[in-house]
Amino acid sequence: MLMPPRDYMECAISLARLANGYTSPNPAVGAVVVKDGLAIGMGYTQPAGSEHAEVMALRQAGDKARGAAIYVTLEPCCHFGHTPPCTEAIINAGISEAHIALLDPNPLVSGQGVNRLNEAGIKTQVGAYQQEAYEINEAYIKHITTGSPFVTAKFAMSLDGKIATRTGESKWITHDEARKHVHTLRHTVDAIMVGVNTILVDDPRLTARGCGGKGGVRKMQPLRLIVDSKGKVPLNAHIFEQPGEVLLAVVEPLSSQKKKEFTQAGAEVLELPSEGGMVNVEELLKVLGKRKVVSVLVEGGGKLLGSLFDHHLVDKVLAYISPIVIGGKEAKSAVGGKGVGNIAEALRLSQVKIERFNEDILVSGYVKG
Repeated sequence: MLMPPRDYMECAISLARLANGYTSPNPAVGAVVVKDGLAIGMGYTQPAGSEHAEVMALRQAGDKARGAAIYVTLEPCCHFGHTPPCTEAIINAGISEAHIALLDPNPLVSGQGVNRLNEAGIKTQVGAYQQEAYEINEAYIKHITTGSPFVTAKFAMSLDGKIATRTGESKWITHDEARKHVHTLRHTVDAIMVGVNTILVDDPRLTARGCGGKGGVRKMQPLRLIVDSKGKVPLNAHIFEQPGEVLLAVVEPLSSQKKKEFTQAGAEVLELPSEGGMVNVEELLKVLGKRKVVSVLVEGGGKLLGSLFDHHLVDKVLAYISPIVIGGKEAKSAVGGKGVGNIAEALRLSQVKIERFNEDILVSGYVKG
C-alpha cells in the first residue's frame, strides 16, 4: 500500500486502536513495515500470551522485510515473557531503521529496546505521534509504573447535575447514541465498577454489547465489580447472569451464609477493610492492581464516585450531559461524598474535550494531580 511517509505512523496508531481492549495486561501496539514507499506488512498486538504487533507485521512482510523500515507505536520489548523479544525479531528480519512513537516505561524495557536496536546497527527515531500513542496505553502506563489500575469515572446527568429524579427514576437521562458510546467504552476496559445502590435501583447487567451497542454480546467481557459494603445485592439480580465474571467487594467479615449464597450465585466475594462503614476503596484498587486489572470504568452511583474523588483516585472523567432540567433538592447528584470546602480545592480537569452525541454532550478530561 503506497502512502506518504508521514502517514506510516498514523497507520500504526490506527492499528493499535484496533487492539485496544483485547491485550490487557499488555499494551495495545500497532506496527507497519515499509519498503520502497510501500507498506508491506501490518500488524497489531494479539490477545495476551500471543504475538506482538511487530511479529505480526514482520510475518506479513516476509523476506521483503530485509532493508525495510518499521513504524511501531511503542518501544519494542527486549525481554522474554510469554513471547520472545520483539527486538530480536526485528533484528533477525533485517530491518534497517525503526520509527518509534513512545518509549515503554516498563522497567524491563524503558529505553533498553532502543539500545538493543542501535547495537545491532538499526537506526532509530523516537517521538512521532507520541501523545496519541500515550493515550492509547494510558491505563497500561499507569499500571506498569504504579501497580494501580487507571480509573475512569463515567456518569450521565441533567444540566443541573442530577442523575435521577427525586423518586429515583434514571432511565434514560441520555439518548441512544450516547449509550451506544458507553458500550464502546466498556469494550476497552478490564472492569466495570458500580455501587450496590445502582444494582438495587437499575438492576443492570453491565455487559459490553456488540458494536455500537447492537448485536450479540462480545465473547470477552469486562469484570463486573459491585462495591456492596453490607452484602445487600439481591441474589436474583441481572448482574449474576452470564456472560462475564462478577466480583463482590464487601466489608470484612461477611457472614459465611451470605458468602456461600453469593458464591453459589456465581460471584467471587472479596472481603476488605472498612472505612467509615464502607469498603475501603484504596485497598480495593490495590487488590485489583495486584490482580492485573489495568483499567476500571466506574459507572456510579454518586456515593461510590464521591468516595473515589474524595480519595483522589480518579484519573479521567467522562460526563455525559443531557439538555434537561430535573430539579428537586432530593434528586440525586452525580457525585456525592464529602466534597471540598472551597472552590480553590475543587478537582480540575486538563486536556478537556467536548463531543456531541445528537442532543447530548460528552465532556471529558484528566484529573489534575
